[in-house]
Amino acid sequence: MNAAFDIARIRADFPILNETVYGKPLVFLDSGASAQKPRQVLEAMTKAYEKHYANVHRGIYRLSQDATDAFEAARETVRRFINAAETREVIFTRNSTEAINLVANSYGWGMLKPGDEVLITHLEHHANIVPWQLLRDRHGIVLKVAPIDDDGQLIWDEFDKLLTDRVKLVGMAHVSNTLGTVLPVAEAIKLAHARGAKVLIDGSQAVQHMPVDMQALDADFYVFTGHKLYGPTGIGVLYGKAALLEAMPPWQGGGDMILSVTFEKSEWADLPHKFEAGTPAFVEAVGLAAAIDYVQSVGLDAIAAHEHDLTEYATRRLSAINSLRIVGTAPGKAGVISFVLGGIHPHDIGTILDREGIAVRVGQHCAHPVMERYNVPATVRASFGMYNTRAEVDALCDGLRRVMEIFG
Repeated sequence: MNAAFDIARIRADFPILNETVYGKPLVFLDSGASAQKPRQVLEAMTKAYEKHYANVHRGIYRLSQDATDAFEAARETVRRFINAAETREVIFTRNSTEAINLVANSYGWGMLKPGDEVLITHLEHHANIVPWQLLRDRHGIVLKVAPIDDDGQLIWDEFDKLLTDRVKLVGMAHVSNTLGTVLPVAEAIKLAHARGAKVLIDGSQAVQHMPVDMQALDADFYVFTGHKLYGPTGIGVLYGKAALLEAMPPWQGGGDMILSVTFEKSEWADLPHKFEAGTPAFVEAVGLAAAIDYVQSVGLDAIAAHEHDLTEYATRRLSAINSLRIVGTAPGKAGVISFVLGGIHPHDIGTILDREGIAVRVGQHCAHPVMERYNVPATVRASFGMYNTRAEVDALCDGLRRVMEIFG
């Protein structure tokens, strides 16, 4: 373990980790669904509500100007975090799902023609499947799916074959939310660009675990969500190359995304506001900026090293449990482990673990096709954050032995 990684100090920053569940210390192993929030995020949002709250972009009075400044400063924080070239390439959305839907409904409807192909992978979250199915059914695009192997890795040769000149957009997770597989996004982007396709990367499970650099990666679109990045719900990010965003039509209409409106026609505001109709989640943007500042103060490389150690330790401990099978064994996984235990239903496992104070996710994890690929109805998923410890992995293993005792 990294001695310089001060886990005690980090855990002290997360108030909820002091809570108990059924009289047991909380062991939170569901950060892949939504991470807990450090006090720095909570305090930044409380200050915004108590000291500087007013609607943004619409007032000449001091409170509104302060709120607007904080909102746009948050955009700059995001720009630096992902190394986008310009702040106008950072669009605030409600979450990753809305960001992908924005691209599907704006770029998809505006730039793709019936018969054009969109290529995704078998590892995708429903958020990167359903919007393209809707575009297929309503607009006539063709949806193709690149397969994965038994370890949960993309079968590159099959991806290569499917990526013909008919493919105009590739949609791919950076990290699988179900298996933790880290996909070869840099290589996929280079190949797609060489064949004339644009690329959207779903970074919902990546940005909290590893550094990302838009200018080095060269993705055309990249999305992520605040609540998995130790920030608040209701705020997400769409990064898009400025030239693409400029060419795309608005997805939603209303206030703040217009330059002028008459009953005959409307003219759109400049980027990024063209894609931010209505009152934005400006307090949540302040919270997201505070979360990014916090993550960077700890250091993404340090977080990655800690979570890698934790994942390896958990893999060893869980693999030693009789009749437990880990689903998805790709090398270099992020901090996600899905598993099944004998013939015990994951919902029963999750319920018993809950009584021990252990929070895990059970079910299909918004990835039904992945479950079908492995012929399992559901899995138990333990997903790690920077605040988790080896002792909590031990508690999970002890809880699973309790499950086995109950079920004989």
